Order: sequence, then structure tokens, then C-alpha cells
Amino acid sequence: MASKPKRPCAAPGCRSLADSGYCPEHQQIVRDQKRERNKQYDLRQRDKQARDFYRSAEWERLRQQALMRDHGLCQDCLDQQHIRTADVVDHIKPVRPFWHLRLRLDNLRSLCHPHHNRKTAEDKKRYPS
Repeated sequence: MASKPKRPCAAPGCRSLADSGYCPEHQQIVRDQKRERNKQYDLRQRDKQARDFYRSAEWERLRQQALMRDHGLCQDCLDQQHIRTADVVDHIKPVRPFWHLRLRLDNLRSLCHPHHNRKTAEDKKRYPS
């Protein structure tokens, strides 16, 4: 079976070839940069209570249950008759204004990143902090 041809690394100025995206050397750099961005977001944007919640074992267990219930598929994509893997488990009613619903399975649904980003933007308009 033929494999896909390699492509140039996405890092500016890099001449290495990669299967997709970045070469092995730059993949680690990109992961480190993403980790640092997330760390800065947690420190400056997210409140401590929410940060601790999203790092908890209860949340991880509930998140896995929601993904299994939804078969790991984006629910908005399914509504549009597309099949796409879910990357995020979203709270239908956001955590901050509805803290009491944070651990309810019926308040969760699996979404892909584009649909999650769209919903988060709508939530920010609907529930300003």
C-alpha cells in the first residue's frame, strides 16, 4: 500500500519533511508553546475554582462518560448529518453562571473544536461575566 508523500515542515524556514504538520524536531516545540499558552490562560483568565474543577478526577470521569454516551462524535455535526470526532465535552449551560450543574451528565455534550468555539462565543454574549 502506498503511503502519502511527505510535505515540508510547517515551521518557517525549516527544510525538513514531515508526514503532516511539523517535523519531529518542531513538534515538541509546538507542544511546549501550546502548553505555555494554556498555562498562561489558566493563570490569567480562568478563575482558580474553575481551574481546579477542570483538573479534578470527577470531571475527567464525567467527561469520559459523556464521550462514551455520544460515541465520541460531535453532536452538532451529527445534527447537520456530518460525522466528526468530538474533541471537547461542553457544558450546555456554562459552568460559571450555573455552577450547580457542572457535574450533571445531562448538561454535557460532545463537540468538535469549531462548534465548541462558536458555542463559547455565543455563551459569552448571553452570560457576560
